[in-house]
Amino acid sequence: MTQPQPSVLEQDIARARRVLGRRNLVFVGLMGAGKSAIGRIVAQMLDIPFVDSDHEIERVSRMSIPELFEAYGEPEFRALEARVIKRLLKTGPRVLSTGGGAFMSDATRAAVLSHGLSVWLKADLEVLWARVSKRDSRPLLKTANPRQTLANLLEQRYPVYAAADLTVQSRDDPKETIAAEAIATIARLDRDQEKAPTS
Repeated sequence: MTQPQPSVLEQDIARARRVLGRRNLVFVGLMGAGKSAIGRIVAQMLDIPFVDSDHEIERVSRMSIPELFEAYGEPEFRALEARVIKRLLKTGPRVLSTGGGAFMSDATRAAVLSHGLSVWLKADLEVLWARVSKRDSRPLLKTANPRQTLANLLEQRYPVYAAADLTVQSRDDPKETIAAEAIATIARLDRDQEKAPTS
């Protein structure tokens, strides 16, 4: 009796695991891009742990992100964020979701690019605004015109996010669809290595 052939998704999962090895898979992107939601599903599919760097920051500081911003300001928060992410990158594999500003730090970006495989979840302004406007917990959007602030962040940050190893479009499709696309994008790296000529 012949064994059933693995599905395309199962093949992609196996390839993605091979590409990652012991590295972490790091999701970057603006607030509302779906880094935590997609990251959790990808971690389940790959059968590796999931960590949200914001949750880890809150755990070690015993304060919420808005409280940290209020008490210490953004520069101090970013310094703590960088320390937490560097520590998380030391062991793997795992899926790591980062805060929207984390990849903007030169030191954090260098650590992610050298110790992880980064995936930029790229979303259009309308998609992001529809998601973030439902919640009142985004410190950077506590401005007179939060939608314009988000547009400004998009303009400032997208050229930096483009340094990520891979890009996956986040949109209003089911999260499982985007997660499967992320895994397929990672798996493509394995196929590309197989096709590369050996010297």
